[in-house]
Amino acid sequence: MAEPKEMTITVDQEVTQVAEGTTGNDLFGDEKTTVVMTVDGNLQDLFRVIPEGATVERVDITDQAGLEVLRHSTAHVLAQAVQEMYPEAKLGIGPYVQDGFYYDFDVDEPFTPDDLKQIQKRMMRIVKANQTFDRRAVEERQAREELADEPYKLQLMDRQHDDEADADGAAVEIGAGEITIYDNLDRKGEVVWKDLCRGPHIPSTKLIANGFALTRAAGAYWLGSESNPQLQRIYGTAWASKEDLVAYQERIAEAERRDHRKLGAELDLFSFPDELGSGLPVFHPKGGILRKEMEDYSRQRHEEAGYEFVYTPHITKQNLYETSGHLEWYADTMFPPMHVDEVRDEETGEVTRAGVDYYLKPMNCPMHNLIFASRGRSYRELPLRMFEFGSVYRYEKSGVVHGLTRVRGMTQDDAHIYCTEDQMKDELTTTLNFVLDLLKDYGLDDFYLELSTKDPEKYVGSDEVWENATQVLAEVGAASGLELVDDAGGAAFYGPKISVQARDALGRTWQMSTIQLDFNLPERFDLQYQAADGSRQRPVMIHRALFGSIERFMAVLTEHYAGAFPAWLAPEQVIAVPVADAFNDYMYDVVDKLKARGIRAHVDNSTDRFPKKIRTASKQKVPFVLIAGGEDAEANAVSFRYRDGSQDNGIPVDEAIDRIVTAVEERQQV
Repeated sequence: MAEPKEMTITVDQEVTQVAEGTTGNDLFGDEKTTVVMTVDGNLQDLFRVIPEGATVERVDITDQAGLEVLRHSTAHVLAQAVQEMYPEAKLGIGPYVQDGFYYDFDVDEPFTPDDLKQIQKRMMRIVKANQTFDRRAVEERQAREELADEPYKLQLMDRQHDDEADADGAAVEIGAGEITIYDNLDRKGEVVWKDLCRGPHIPSTKLIANGFALTRAAGAYWLGSESNPQLQRIYGTAWASKEDLVAYQERIAEAERRDHRKLGAELDLFSFPDELGSGLPVFHPKGGILRKEMEDYSRQRHEEAGYEFVYTPHITKQNLYETSGHLEWYADTMFPPMHVDEVRDEETGEVTRAGVDYYLKPMNCPMHNLIFASRGRSYRELPLRMFEFGSVYRYEKSGVVHGLTRVRGMTQDDAHIYCTEDQMKDELTTTLNFVLDLLKDYGLDDFYLELSTKDPEKYVGSDEVWENATQVLAEVGAASGLELVDDAGGAAFYGPKISVQARDALGRTWQMSTIQLDFNLPERFDLQYQAADGSRQRPVMIHRALFGSIERFMAVLTEHYAGAFPAWLAPEQVIAVPVADAFNDYMYDVVDKLKARGIRAHVDNSTDRFPKKIRTASKQKVPFVLIAGGEDAEANAVSFRYRDGSQDNGIPVDEAIDRIVTAVEERQQV
């Protein structure tokens, strides 16, 4: 028998000789945590044959790609369990998502929490059965015959050549150039379940082990469209081990404890009255203090950085947003127009003066352009940095409105910088450094950058201008030393942008500041300045938001600090608690001295007993609780009680005041 012909491949960056017909299992089968492989950059099942000359890399179950495959495989197990328990259930799609997966089902009744418990038990039986995933490439006719009882799968095949085929997770099913079905095989090699799927999958269900859990069920429109039937979606999570699952569940529990909506109510910061409407928060006195401190410090830093403050109205005529292009691209997220100033003849009802449509402003930039264009500008004025805390209004769908993070009325800390093309790179660098330094002052310090590039279906301006702008932003981002991640197609229609992504105390990522180049709005508004040679030139425009919105940033900080804000931001910085009423006057004197130094302090003179007053201060997460009894009063001293429960006794009053003032002025976290 002839020896198998050898071929050359590259495995984990090392060139090696293997026999023709070698599979990933031949290379990595003994490695229990290698679940898939990449072949020339494409994820593939381990049982696939490797072609000659290929570059192959192993993918561990703990790698991001490995976790995504694990989660998608767990979604298949979920679907199999549901159809075993509910034979009439029709399958939707089942992609992996961040930290988990879901699968959509068409069933007669919504799933209950008890249903999920029983489904998870059935999933565990499938996992323990050690089923294997087997891939079959099939002709469309055969796929339609095999899946004739699955109407949603047939719809996906109808859409496989449409641009929408990737919508809402559908890409995990179809669209890789061929139609494939994955069979779940039992130990005898017999098919026990199958699904339309692109794959790849882990070698067997056993690798799922007990590192998964179902989390909740909810309604979801088929492929995300309200015109489609509503299906029932089951969400779950899956991890490489039980330990990783437990760690994730603990993070989720901590995130729930930190939920800004919950803390906002407990700390009396803000609320969402039904009388006002969805996504329109009100800030209570304590929330107002927090917001004012955030804004005041930002104003101070902007003044020091050479920004000039402007103010613009909340509504404008329609033609402003026609000129800017926003009405063309963003009409769906703008509130409907208000038609005003129309005059009709009282007798005939005929229009004698046409009315005008006004819009609530969804962004500030067009109005800032009008300020720039209000008079002639010289190169000597550039860079011109305009800054505004501008209230804007966006018609977010009710299903996505969420606390302070997604609202319909918000205040943006919006800046627009006008500069020459020669100044552009330096201005971008200065702006990025300013943004990062200011975010650090608020307590965020773990960043990476995201470069959003042109959406080929949604942009204005020439390709050459876009390429130049994108290159400059990429250079500025790289020079920062931070990780720069590509966000292909994520830019707004008028220019590429860099966004600062910040990780909070739980390691979650939030998009913070954005810095966006714009060569197009200056053209649309015919903005000009007089150059040094006397010619008229077009300025470069830089859009820059630091917080994004005050509301959202407050939500991020509330969750980052779990409501225990640093002393300089805390709505209440000091609560003075006398041990008994006899020491009230003494504590009032201490509080008066603190107030004279600009500290927010008050005496708890309620009728509550001393221990309850201490518990109340603790629940309100006040940075400093000052306590005084007989010995303290005699020594002109106070005792500190901190948020962690520790105590520092007998501190002279003047020293205590200096300690508090220093913590506030230096923005210490106590």
